[in-house]
Amino acid sequence: MVDESRVHSARRYNYWLGGKDNYAVDRESGDQIAAVFPTIRTTVVENRGFLRRAVTHLATEAGIRQFLDIGTGLPTADNTHEVAQRIAPDSRVVYVDNDPMVLVHARALLTSTPEGRTAYLEADLRDPQKILADPALREVLDLGQPVALMLIAVLHFIESTEEAKRIVGVLLDALPSGSYLVLSNGTSDFADDETRARFAGLASRGRLDAYPRTAAEVSSFAEGLEALEPGLVVVSDWRAGDEPEPRPAPAEVAVYGIVARKP
Repeated sequence: MVDESRVHSARRYNYWLGGKDNYAVDRESGDQIAAVFPTIRTTVVENRGFLRRAVTHLATEAGIRQFLDIGTGLPTADNTHEVAQRIAPDSRVVYVDNDPMVLVHARALLTSTPEGRTAYLEADLRDPQKILADPALREVLDLGQPVALMLIAVLHFIESTEEAKRIVGVLLDALPSGSYLVLSNGTSDFADDETRARFAGLASRGRLDAYPRTAAEVSSFAEGLEALEPGLVVVSDWRAGDEPEPRPAPAEVAVYGIVARKP
């Protein structure tokens, strides 16, 4: 059952993207964050562009045909399977989210090509073993073949970096050589002192549920992997040569992204 009294990141993200699948509590939270960080809508649009470009590269250049997308969010333009299946219709995608609303919309709206497959799991990133053991995942994905693990703007909802690293490790350990990690995580590296102080105020009042990380902390999630060029960068700068100019400044986006291969 959907709890309309509690903020959920997927519904708040939907609000920032201009969607209608959100509640008053999500809009209130979104407005509070936007008051501190006015370019938040630029952030979510650029984060989506990073997902699109990363999936396009993996499907086109790396030959990846399997994607595990955790922290899916509500359906919008260029969902993972849509991008992948435009290139390779036989691509298979498993979506995972812990918001019942996301799963209801996903099952209704995200339909696969006849050649491919999609599945939707209601599960939490904090329990990676449960995700990996779900029979629906095993029906769609062959974990003996390379998989792209998509963790787009979801790890920053886990406060402990060490716990986030453990979760990423469990997931990657289940995937074979030749798999990829596609990850983005918010950062305060580019924030000025006033913005940091205002975010600290939100956090102290229990109004913030995301935890920014430094470049070194985000890089640590990909330790032991082979980062694709250009390595760890702000998501708006990852292979964005064909994107409209001018590109936003790093401080306007404040999310790092990386794509890395498991050797």
